[in-house]
Amino acid sequence: MWLAAKHPSSYDSDADALFVSALQRSDAPSIGQIRHAIAAAVGAFGYVGCAERVAQEFGDHPETAAARMRWARAVADQAFGHPMAA
Repeated sequence: MWLAAKHPSSYDSDADALFVSALQRSDAPSIGQIRHAIAAAVGAFGYVGCAERVAQEFGDHPETAAARMRWARAVADQAFGHPMAA
């Protein structure tokens, strides 16, 4: 039996990378800072590594991870013009 693998969109990947970056909502980051943080996280961990770290955080701290992911998705949308996922 083969397992179906979900191929992440670039929108998902950008949000994952921002989620695992050091950038914080309280920093009120600029678009340039957001793009830089995403590029740095992808450079450090790769897309798969970012997704793995997101999963780990949801396992360890689900109460805070959900809010951070909502922020990361919204900010990635602003930075790259991705359509917001429903």
